[in-house]
Amino acid sequence: MVDKIPHAIKKGQSSSNADYSGPDDEFIGQQLASHQMPRLTGERPTPGSTPDSLLALHRAGYRELSQRIQSNLVVDLGCGLGIDSISLSNCSVSDLERNEPTTDADNYTREHRTVIGVDYDPGAAIQAFHRFKGLGFVGACMDASNLAFRSSSIAAICSSHLIEHFANPELHVGEVARVLADHGTAFFLAPNATADFENPFHLTSFNRSQLLGLLGQFFHEVWVGGLDGNPRVKADIGARRVKANKLLALDIFKLRHKLPKAWYVHAYTKILPLTYRFVARNDSNGNTGITEDDFYVRQDVDETTLVLFAIALRPKVLASPIVSYQPSKLSNAK
Repeated sequence: MVDKIPHAIKKGQSSSNADYSGPDDEFIGQQLASHQMPRLTGERPTPGSTPDSLLALHRAGYRELSQRIQSNLVVDLGCGLGIDSISLSNCSVSDLERNEPTTDADNYTREHRTVIGVDYDPGAAIQAFHRFKGLGFVGACMDASNLAFRSSSIAAICSSHLIEHFANPELHVGEVARVLADHGTAFFLAPNATADFENPFHLTSFNRSQLLGLLGQFFHEVWVGGLDGNPRVKADIGARRVKANKLLALDIFKLRHKLPKAWYVHAYTKILPLTYRFVARNDSNGNTGITEDDFYVRQDVDETTLVLFAIALRPKVLASPIVSYQPSKLSNAK
């Protein structure tokens, strides 16, 4: 375990995104207009419906990933529609608009990076590939706990807001460790258990010590810090949390937790769009003005830190099969 970010993968600049060339709101809007978007379910962020602060949080995570990856090829697990994943390619906004890399060395100095976007949903992987295939983006449909990559073959792997979707997250982490090259780097982002919203798609929750312990089973070096928001972000999320808690309080007997899980998920996917539309209608579509500039990486983590940001090095060679965690030991972490 390590207490500080390993020097070899510490970015050389502050968390300002002055040199960040990922997709901006205008480009994303163009993409949404030209492709059919999946409906909002709560399983993944959906531009146009998901609150600004949550979309910006995801973009800020990818900004931090892009600034730390040193390989010219990266695998992004849980890529969804690829709109955040493509920022890992180091393409400029003009490249994205033309759907081809620029060759003008005077206007572009960083090396382009190939992104292999992996998602369990075939439709999402296909849409991502067709959006960004001209930019070195490769879409693939795989189970992130059973990856179709050779062992020790990938130098950089990202798992952004994915690990919490596994009932047995050690299977996912074990696969990342298996395919990661000995000299490679794995990055994990996950909601901080004490700051997360209730979401039936989140099957496992982590605080810092629990994520550190899990990753430590598969990697020799692990650092876990936080991705957090400024006071404006905290106020926005806090106000929405108050509204959410008022709605949840209507379920006096907590019947949602007594239903079969499939029923709860179905009800959640139906109610969430209505909730955003009528209770949080001013929180999306850029109305709040919150962007990725409002987020930063921090070394320390407390109960209010929004997201855990982990960096793992030197994968271990396991001599025995992976033993599953007991979900009860990870859930409802405080």
